[in-house]
Amino acid sequence: MASNSNNSGSNRIVVPEAREAMDKFKMEAANEVGVNLKQGYNGDLTSREAGSVGGQMVKKMIEAYENSIK
Repeated sequence: MASNSNNSGSNRIVVPEAREAMDKFKMEAANEVGVNLKQGYNGDLTSREAGSVGGQMVKKMIEAYENSIK
């Protein structure tokens, strides 16, 4: 599999000013799916809990995109 050296650390935010908004978005998504997310390190979350937060974020982003193209 080819690696993309420009994509190393792909979990970083491209626009640093967006970090606060993304953190707020993540906390809202966690609250919606009933995951107790705290500020900082959340290494005690199960894979299922972390995945449900990420999945909820993607679901909300897709909904926002679909609403924007109507």
